[in-house]
Amino acid sequence: MPVEITWWGHATCTVEDSDVRVLTDPLFARRLAHLRRRRGAPPPPAAWHADVALVSHLHADHLHVPSLARLEPGTRLLVPRGALGAVAGLRRLARLRITEVTPGDRVEVGGLVVRVVPARHDGRRLPVGRHRSPALGYVVEGEARTYFAGDTGLFETMAEEVGPVDAALLPVGGWGPYLGAGHLDAGRAAQALARLAPGSAVPVHYGTYWPIGMDAVRPHEFHAPGDEFVRLAAERAPGVAVHRLGHGESVRLEGAR
Repeated sequence: MPVEITWWGHATCTVEDSDVRVLTDPLFARRLAHLRRRRGAPPPPAAWHADVALVSHLHADHLHVPSLARLEPGTRLLVPRGALGAVAGLRRLARLRITEVTPGDRVEVGGLVVRVVPARHDGRRLPVGRHRSPALGYVVEGEARTYFAGDTGLFETMAEEVGPVDAALLPVGGWGPYLGAGHLDAGRAAQALARLAPGSAVPVHYGTYWPIGMDAVRPHEFHAPGDEFVRLAAERAPGVAVHRLGHGESVRLEGAR
């Protein structure tokens, strides 16, 4: 059975595997604080449907409470350990089945296993927040093994800690003119791809949101990361098929190799 991956923009994807719909870092807003969506329409209501939603860390562009509130009652929601204490709005989402997870956990959802893996990123809700939760990645294991990296920097033990995967959803940019520590740009994402050696990859986390009033500041950081990742991946990981999707576009992949 093929696995279908749809990119809705930023870090929000739907992975359909074994008749289970997995939604990553749901963000459905046109505007978030000082950010506005500059490319692609917000995901349609059909995108809000999932059997399980995965939240990689507590930053507001990844754990967005108003977007989570649009999920259907009974949707399973996996969040980093400590999130319920750090984000008061989560505790009001009583319609959802929320589970806190940490690296090493395995959660069964229908015919899938969701494996929780480490990320290298600041997991706090706010830059100066006192509440800490681990930043996470996830590997969705069904017909294929699909790695959703969330936000992460490159780290030496990435391949070992993530394990073998068939597809990788890798961040290649950000939402502003400069990337801070704990992020992948197109070059570092291509290095990660070479280490992970999946069969396929989809670049995410770029070309969607940008600070209001800063359209002319380093615009290549908004427009270029996807194409740059495709170019660098061909050099550093030539055996990987890279699928650069537009907003709302999908790719169907075969199962595990």
